[in-house]
Amino acid sequence: QVQLVESGGGLVQAGGSLRLSCVRSARTLNNSPMGWFRQAPGKEREFVAAISSSGGNTKYADSVKGRFTMSRDSAKNSVYLQMNSLKPEDTAVYYCAVHSSWSALLAGSSQYWGQGTQVTVSS
Repeated sequence: QVQLVESGGGLVQAGGSLRLSCVRSARTLNNSPMGWFRQAPGKEREFVAAISSSGGNTKYADSVKGRFTMSRDSAKNSVYLQMNSLKPEDTAVYYCAVHSSWSALLAGSSQYWGQGTQVTVSS
């Protein structure tokens, strides 16, 4: 069983920054692509960012491109999401995801989900 534990969410003013972290508990799926998704109230969960197993390839939703940066530290079984220039529309619960398939992850699938961390951006 793999556990994903997110942290780093909070309340921030528009234009501010937050850094989310996700720690994977087990060595299972150790070298798998990982991603971040988010779900705003009343909306479906949507893709935010993904990073390949090596960390050499990243992909972002158009809505966050140029503002968010995803990275990973394999030695710490962790991935991060640096969020800059935050907007009120970024308000959502952010979830960490992992899948052995890059294409499946980008399509919205995850073999495990974290419990989520709330990000609230005030205007």
